[in-house]
Amino acid sequence: MTRKIAIYGKGGIGKSTTTQNTAAALAHFHDKNVFIHGCDPKADSTRLILGGQMQETVMDSLRLYGAEKVTTDKVVKTGFKGIRCVESGGPEPGVGCAGRGVITAIDLMEENEAYTDDLDFIFFDVLGDVVCGGFAMPIRDGKAQEVYIVASGEMMAIYAANNICKGLVKYAKQSGVRLGGIICNSRNVDGEREFLEEFTAAIGTQMIHFVPRDNIVQKAEFNKKTVTEFDPSVNQANEYKQLAQNILDNQMFVIPKPMTMDELEKMVVKYGLWD
Repeated sequence: MTRKIAIYGKGGIGKSTTTQNTAAALAHFHDKNVFIHGCDPKADSTRLILGGQMQETVMDSLRLYGAEKVTTDKVVKTGFKGIRCVESGGPEPGVGCAGRGVITAIDLMEENEAYTDDLDFIFFDVLGDVVCGGFAMPIRDGKAQEVYIVASGEMMAIYAANNICKGLVKYAKQSGVRLGGIICNSRNVDGEREFLEEFTAAIGTQMIHFVPRDNIVQKAEFNKKTVTEFDPSVNQANEYKQLAQNILDNQMFVIPKPMTMDELEKMVVKYGLWD
């Protein structure tokens, strides 16, 4: 059965980088069939899988050709290790609702049967920490069964993760979606691992993996590749391999218990005084 996963997190926290590197590790090290559906108007959720190629998005194709001529062949591209990729895109700048593009694109992929039965994983890489409108669709309408939140030990990343959990609680009852854990995309801040472990325990989940900071990630991106494609022998490739394995083995899926603002502020102050 295909596992459908939505990746959320604060804007700029590294969701797309984490998603693509995890997908590459699943395909390369674990021989899994993976589909990435980018749900960000910037359409940058798949470029490392496609060797730097910027895809024609679903919304661009709809504007150019009309719905009846937008086929899977036009908008779904195949990249590293057979990973299939599509980008929702969005409206023209300053016009319309970007979230609407996510709804339209996912509906179109389903109508065209792009999410084939042979897939082991579908990843929805969702814009920022927005859990409303079209950006909530992957969890609101049951398109995804699992959510992983990318965070770090920085204050705003934790606030965003807690807010995402509040949205997830709302939709969990109607769609059955569950939180699979927090992925720490490390920023090398003081007390980071301890902060994330205390936070995840407080909201009733787990840190699924702590991904250390390593400049090889940026070097691979400059070469328009994931770390695994760039050099599967480096330590960071092994980190993504382990993250992929942890997701494969995960059995802990919960409705989170978000912290109150007072509780969160106390925890933030505690780690803000870390010496």
